[in-house]
Amino acid sequence: MSEKELIPQLFKTEYRKIISVLCNLFGPALSGIEIAEDITNDTFLQASETWGLKGIPENPTAWLYTVAKNKTKDYLKRHKTFSEKIVADLKLNQKQSESIEVDLSPKNINDSQLQMIFTICNPIIPAEAQIGLALRILCGFGIDEIAEAFLTNKDTINKRLFRAKEKLRTENINIVFSTEIDVKSRLDSVLATLYLLFNEGYHSTTQKTHLRKELCLEAMRLNYFLIENKTTNKPIVNALMALMCFHASRFEARINEIGEPILYDQQDKNLWNEELITKGNYYLIQSAQGNELSKYHLEANIAYWHSSKIENPQKWNNILQAYNQLLLIEYSPITALNRTYALAQVKGKQTAIREAEKLNLTDNHFYYSLLGYLYTDLDDGKAISYFEMAQQKAKTDNDKSLLNNKLSELKKKRDSLPSFSASE
Repeated sequence: MSEKELIPQLFKTEYRKIISVLCNLFGPALSGIEIAEDITNDTFLQASETWGLKGIPENPTAWLYTVAKNKTKDYLKRHKTFSEKIVADLKLNQKQSESIEVDLSPKNINDSQLQMIFTICNPIIPAEAQIGLALRILCGFGIDEIAEAFLTNKDTINKRLFRAKEKLRTENINIVFSTEIDVKSRLDSVLATLYLLFNEGYHSTTQKTHLRKELCLEAMRLNYFLIENKTTNKPIVNALMALMCFHASRFEARINEIGEPILYDQQDKNLWNEELITKGNYYLIQSAQGNELSKYHLEANIAYWHSSKIENPQKWNNILQAYNQLLLIEYSPITALNRTYALAQVKGKQTAIREAEKLNLTDNHFYYSLLGYLYTDLDDGKAISYFEMAQQKAKTDNDKSLLNNKLSELKKKRDSLPSFSASE
């Protein structure tokens, strides 16, 4: 493997580790994060320049860690004022400060990343900014990649991240992960951010792709950090992990060879990943400990039944009941819309149509798409009309392509029917 292939690979795996440790050292405020970013970026830049001339070292990861440590020590020597602040915060004397160690041991790397998850996922920062910071610091995503994930430009992302880091500074937020109380008060916010990150990948809003696996996998990786730590290994964390595993099990069946989405009832079940389904079952069982019933528990239950290859009325009745409970815990128009599909499977399309039309989500293309599905075979003319409205409202090329296929099928079916004149 050449350095041009290796460095991007190491950037994805090691960037987040180095920057989390350095953020833990310098602090999460604006200046601390930017210093950590500068040192980490310079480390990879030096690797690119050096390895291209002298070849790849025997242990590339150790080389990166050594360079990052040396650059950090050099920075502290050059910036005496900041260095003295670090010394004061760490309660070290001057003699000790001369040998400050950047601890890049596996344990400290894991601890630092866990601490940064709780620091970044702070309710004082807007949700989009939390996800942006998580992608940048905890996942090693470039600004271009984050901009694409949010369907915006680099300047907007840079400004958003700057404001988030400035907010951490003005609110004097410290990197803490200590007591059970700290975890309990912040865990909901952490899980909400990971949930949003996974959903952005699972229902990608980018024009180029319907599914962004890398975002989903990063959300799963960060969630696994919480499970690995006994303080954060709560039933609700396992419920979210189960939900992610069940959804991830159907990755390969959700898109065709050119990246277009495939609807659930048309998916090749042989492509579902049995290993991930088994893991989902394990985490779902773990989530059943305790008395808490969260939205993640119910969504994981729905995803569990969706991952079942057995088709029978009981399956859809279980899904419908879970949706009913979910709406009681946390009402959402989209959840109500999704419920009507399960309702159609249990009580028929006519009943589902009446429930769906009550929602009146006229700004949502999924609303019209669902009505198109429900009216198919009952009134194909209405179905075509609704699919056409959905196509007008759809925002991505993939969604428009899917709707265009449905329209083509229905129109072909309509045109193939025999016509009769009045005299007949």
